[in-house]
Amino acid sequence: MTFDAARDIVAAAVHDRAFPAAVVEVGTRTDVVWTEAFGKLSYDLDASPAREDTVFDLASLTKVIATAPLAMQQVERGTLGLDDPVARLVTAWRGSDREDVTVRDLLAHCSGLTAHLPLYRDHTGRAEFEHSIATLPLEYAPRTRSIYSDLGFILLAFIIEDTGAAGLSARFQTLVGQMGIVDRLQFNPPPQWRRETAPTEQDSWRGRLLTGEVHDGNAWALAGVAGHAGLFGTAAAVGAYARHLLQVLSGRTGAVARDTLLTFITRRHDVPESSRALGWDTMLPTSSCGTRMSPHAFGHTGFTGTSLWIDPERGVYVVFLTNRVHPTRDNDRIKQVRPALHDAVMEAVDR
Repeated sequence: MTFDAARDIVAAAVHDRAFPAAVVEVGTRTDVVWTEAFGKLSYDLDASPAREDTVFDLASLTKVIATAPLAMQQVERGTLGLDDPVARLVTAWRGSDREDVTVRDLLAHCSGLTAHLPLYRDHTGRAEFEHSIATLPLEYAPRTRSIYSDLGFILLAFIIEDTGAAGLSARFQTLVGQMGIVDRLQFNPPPQWRRETAPTEQDSWRGRLLTGEVHDGNAWALAGVAGHAGLFGTAAAVGAYARHLLQVLSGRTGAVARDTLLTFITRRHDVPESSRALGWDTMLPTSSCGTRMSPHAFGHTGFTGTSLWIDPERGVYVVFLTNRVHPTRDNDRIKQVRPALHDAVMEAVDR
């Protein structure tokens, strides 16, 4: 397979300053068929070139790489049920407007919670975040619509932590080992990674350029470990994760069972006009994955400029990592790049 058209799209995007750095990896259930780095880590004249092993802030890919599979494992072990009421799991979650909200609803972004609030301005630590989210007035009646909510996944991670003795970060590292991922992928990366990490934003709140420090403010106030954001990793690590899921779907034994994974990647049809599965998004012609992936494709994006899309019918995945928020988040050119890239990749795969 040759990916010249896809390569040209990313190179042109770097030239047009959609993002300073990018790494693409395309693979199948068993192999990497294309990987390439583009641009430099920043717009500084002496900035280092991006490399295939550049580390990126994965942002909301945390939801589907860490939180969702940990939830899958707890469901399989019987320590968490998809239809468990949140009110049974979170003490402060009280009120007739939310009494029937379930874990499944948090995963599918249809719990009624608003999308985002800058809780980091006034809160730190789990106790303050949990109480604030649990007592927040709902924006809409649960399951009448879907609004993508960081707050729901922050709360979901607290629930997952309560199902076992270890915290989210430690449990995630166990999961990484179970999946056989050897490339860099973790919360709170060590200082040694900094030179190979793409910087994100010049943050006015923290008063510094963020490099190797989580971009999301709420994740930062939760000490860098949260259910909605916080992971750092390489394209190779995200690709290894995608291959593991494709292998599970093909019948191989993995960190989660095939039937559980199918439940999580299947779109909920009981929520009006929603493309959401459990944690994952699914393919629509207007999705960031373009128009050429199969109807059963599933994936996710991250605010910093990251994405992972997996097409199980073709047995193909596409990892696209950038730092489009550098030096400022006021740059949304990636919205045009993502679908064009995925369409070019899938055209090459189909040829």
